[in-house]
Amino acid sequence: MNVEDNMTAANQTRKRPHAGFSMDEKKGKTFRGHILLVEDDPLLARLETGILTAYGYVVTLVENGELALNTLREIVPDLVLLDLDLPGAVNGWDVLRALRAYTGTSSTPVLLTSAEATAQKHLRTRGETRSTLDHLPKPYLIPTLLKRIERMLSMTPWCENT
Repeated sequence: MNVEDNMTAANQTRKRPHAGFSMDEKKGKTFRGHILLVEDDPLLARLETGILTAYGYVVTLVENGELALNTLREIVPDLVLLDLDLPGAVNGWDVLRALRAYTGTSSTPVLLTSAEATAQKHLRTRGETRSTLDHLPKPYLIPTLLKRIERMLSMTPWCENT
């Protein structure tokens, strides 16, 4: 799937009332949701994108906070997988603040990833439930990532993953 196909799929996702499971009739794959992956490590980004795509997710990948904010003006993902330690002027916490400020993404589930030990403590002071905001410390196992994503999407009212 090339970049144009990803953006087309992302825009089709945006128009859907819920992500839920559905069949992609062209490929016979189950569609599980659209994930915006914000990760600056190219090896980890490639690994996560490949695995998430193989599990039926449409993935839009960006490598910094500025691109994440620009992408969020174009699409509304079902979940954001967000590295907190991003290079540049806009870090992961800035992206999270912007997500919560946008009307269309204010309740979008966000799974934060970081090697920061203080991220979990800071996370709980935000007053959000684990269905809309959670943290997965790096390094993590891929099965743990997949379970966390599935749990967050299944707890989201507009996603009917049955």
